[in-house]
Amino acid sequence: MIHFEWPWLLITLPLPIVVYWLVPSKISVEQSALKVPFLEDFLEAKAETTTQAKQWPLWLATIAWILFVLACARPQWLGEPVEQAISGRDLMLAVDLSASMEEQDFFINKQAVDRLTAIKSVASDFINRRVGDRVGLVLFGTQAYLQTPLTFDRKTVQTLLDEAVIGLAGDNTAIGDAIGLAVKRLKNQPSDSRVLILLTDGANTAGEVTPIKAAELAAANHLKIYTIGVGADEMVVRSFFGNRKVNPSRDLDENTLVKVAESTGGRYFRARNTDELNNIYMLLDKLEPVEKDKQYFRPRKELYVWPLGLASALVLLICWARVRVL
Repeated sequence: MIHFEWPWLLITLPLPIVVYWLVPSKISVEQSALKVPFLEDFLEAKAETTTQAKQWPLWLATIAWILFVLACARPQWLGEPVEQAISGRDLMLAVDLSASMEEQDFFINKQAVDRLTAIKSVASDFINRRVGDRVGLVLFGTQAYLQTPLTFDRKTVQTLLDEAVIGLAGDNTAIGDAIGLAVKRLKNQPSDSRVLILLTDGANTAGEVTPIKAAELAAANHLKIYTIGVGADEMVVRSFFGNRKVNPSRDLDENTLVKVAESTGGRYFRARNTDELNNIYMLLDKLEPVEKDKQYFRPRKELYVWPLGLASALVLLICWARVRVL
């Protein structure tokens, strides 16, 4: 259907008529020194010809004025109502990019991949399911960076996560700074629910704020933190002396991650492989359900350019006609 954004401007349509009646016309009376008896016949014939010549520019000007007023009223085409789920939740992902994330102890389609690749694979599907949430992305290593501010554009968050590379933020792990940055970005948001999902494979080895202190700030600002420790407990390493089993997650500080999560009302999860990581995200969908209520919006398409363009063309045509007459 067609909708006018500013319909009150339509009351200006009769404005030219009002001006015509209110403003007195300028009449110049000239006295002729020589009176010709049949001069009136010439004047009447000339007046009739002039009237006919002026009629069509007047009609064009009238149509142009109507089109101009319609354009000023800003006509729009309203599409069908589109349902949009709104959760009222602000959800931030904090992903570790330290050097230890290069460890290839995860498998996708029976092929060994590094930890960051596994996180990207599973987290992308999780982000895509968060319809109605505002999602943001923090990347951290030696320092923490806000890669994506809170947005409903989940596709952009997915793209920027896929473009993240190991070592981009340094080789160490600043867990406390990552939590502090998330608190800073979320504390002033008018949200019913604030959630941080932090993924790391190590311990806090850098940064200015300890994870426990950052968790206290998060709890004070009603930010719930879910921590995920990634990395296998055991893997076989080939060497000159034969195969041997090692623990690739020996540096993972699970005690701190548990305390951080519990102090903010969240939970700690352990992801030793891709299946466990995927199950954790599925569980997070249940713990933090997406849809809270529904809103509707109607897509709008501006139509004012059409009457405005036609009005401009008519004005140019009138000007061209006057130039020819002159």
